[in-house]
Amino acid sequence: MSTTTRAAVVESGGAPFTLADVELDEPGPGEALVRMVAAGLCHTDLGAASGGLPFPLPGVLGHEGAGVVEAVGPNVTAVVPGDHVVLSFSSCGGCHNCRDGHPAYCANWLPLNLIGGRRADGSSTISRDGTPLGGHFFGQSSFAERALVDERSLVKVDPNVQLESIAPLGCGVQTGVGAVWNVLKPAAGSSLVVLGAGAVGLSAVMAAALTPATTVIAVDKVAERLELARELGATHTVNAGETDVAEAVLALTDGRGADGVVETTGSVAVLRKGADALAARGTLVVVGAPPFGTEVALDVNALLPGKKVVGLTLGDSETQTSIPALVRLVQDGRLPLHRLISHYPFEDIEQAVRDMSAGKTIKPVLTF
Repeated sequence: MSTTTRAAVVESGGAPFTLADVELDEPGPGEALVRMVAAGLCHTDLGAASGGLPFPLPGVLGHEGAGVVEAVGPNVTAVVPGDHVVLSFSSCGGCHNCRDGHPAYCANWLPLNLIGGRRADGSSTISRDGTPLGGHFFGQSSFAERALVDERSLVKVDPNVQLESIAPLGCGVQTGVGAVWNVLKPAAGSSLVVLGAGAVGLSAVMAAALTPATTVIAVDKVAERLELARELGATHTVNAGETDVAEAVLALTDGRGADGVVETTGSVAVLRKGADALAARGTLVVVGAPPFGTEVALDVNALLPGKKVVGLTLGDSETQTSIPALVRLVQDGRLPLHRLISHYPFEDIEQAVRDMSAGKTIKPVLTF
C-alpha cells in the first residue's frame, strides 16, 4: 500500500518549496521506507529547484537525510525496521567503478541521483493526486516526513548519536573530507589550500586538521567564515577580497606553492587562481560545480611540472565505510560539525533557503 506523507514540493524552476501531501509507493525490491528526523539543505538542492539542473519538476528534492527505518521491501538485507540511518547517494552496484569501490563514479550515477527523477526501471516513487512527481533524488528525496530510499543510499549508524547532528554527512561533509583524505592524502609537512569556507570547504579544513599537513590555508571573502576556519584548524587565512590568492599562497609557502588545493566555490576564476597557486607535482581538486558546459582556460606550460587537476564527486567515498567513521569522529568531538549547523523546523524550509542564499547560515538542517 502507498504511504501518504507531507513533502516540500517545487512546482517549477525558480518556484518556492511548498508543503503538500504526496503519496509514496510501497517499498519495492531493494528499498526502505524511512521516517525522516533531519535533512541538510545543500546548494545542489537549490540548483535543481532553480531549474539549473535537468531534474523533472514538479518534484521533491533533498539528499542529506537522516532518519529511522520503518519498513523494508523484498531482498533488503542491510537494514531492518528501527535502524537509524544516514542517507547518501545511490549507485547501481554492478558497474566497474562500483565493484572497484568507487560508487560515486557509478556508470549510472546521473540518472540514479541527479536528473532521472524515477527508479532505474522508469517507475515513479512519488505521486500527487495520482500524477507522478519527480522523486528518487539521490535515491531518497528526503525533503519529506517519510522517504522511499534505495538500499544503496542507506548507511546504518549508531542509534546513540543524534541524527540532527549528522545529517550533512551524506553529501557536503563527506565531499570536503574526501577531497583531502581520498585524493590529496597530505604527507607530513605538506601545504593545503581550501578555496571557499562554506560547508564543503570547512569540512575540508576540519579533515586537513586531522592529517600531517602543517600548513592549511583557508580562502574566502567573508571575515567571519575565515575566523571560523581558523578555529576549525586552518593555520592561515586569506581574504580574497583584499589580496591576490595565488600571490598570498606563494608568500605563505616560501614561494613554493601549495601541495594540494581544494576548489569548492564553482567559480572558474577562483579555479584558475587555485591552479596558479600549485607547487610542482601539486594537485588541484575541483569540487565546486558551475553550470553544465562551463569551461576554464589553463596555462598548459604551467601544468608541465607534474601538476594535476582532478574532478571529484561526493569525496570519492565508499559510504558504508566512510560515513560510520565520520559519525564516530563527530561523536568523539574530533569533527566539530555542530559549528556549521543551524536547525530549522521543516515548515520553515523557505526561511532556511533564504538564510543559506544570503550567507547567514553555513549548513541549514531541517528537523521533522
